[in-house]
Amino acid sequence: MSVDAELKRFGAYVVKQARTNLTKTKKSDTKGLYNSIKFESKVSPNSFELSFIMSEHGKFVDKGVKGFSSSSKAPNSPYKFGTGTGKKGGLTNGIDGWVQRKRIQFKDRKTGRFLSYKSTAYLIRNSIWHKGIKTTNFFTKPFEDAFKRLPDDLVEAFGLEVDRLFKNTTQQ
Repeated sequence: MSVDAELKRFGAYVVKQARTNLTKTKKSDTKGLYNSIKFESKVSPNSFELSFIMSEHGKFVDKGVKGFSSSSKAPNSPYKFGTGTGKKGGLTNGIDGWVQRKRIQFKDRKTGRFLSYKSTAYLIRNSIWHKGIKTTNFFTKPFEDAFKRLPDDLVEAFGLEVDRLFKNTTQQ
C-alpha cells in the first residue's frame, strides 16, 4: 500500500469515527461541526503531511472547557471560561439558538408557568459558564486509536513506496 493510500485510510478512519462519536454523544445538533470535519493529505517525494480540519468550536467540544467556578467537568482542558481570550458572544449565540431549536423551556417553580426561551437560555448559559463543558474526546480518541496502529502500517507502506520508486529508477 502506498504512503498516500495509508494516510488517506488513516484520515478517513479518524473522520468517520469522530463523526460517529458526535452522533452518539448527541453533539451534532445542526450538523455544522459534523460536516466540518475533514482531512487533507499531501505526499511529496521527500515528505508527507496529513491535516485535520474542523469548526473552531470542535476543540472545545473535544477537550471540554473548565468552568469559571469549577473545573470538575474538564479538569485537564486547556480552555477555561472567563479568561477573556475567547470569541465574544459565542456561548450566548450558541445556547440561544440551541434552546429555540430544541424548544426547551423551563417552568417557574412558584407559578408553574413556562419561562421564555431567553430566560431558559440564560439559566443554561449561566450553569455552563460556572460549571464548564464536559470533555468528550470525540476526535482525540479515534485519532489516538488510529495513531497506535499507524507507525507499522506507515513504515510498511513507506517501505513499499521506496521499493517501488527504487525499481522504477533502476529499470530505466
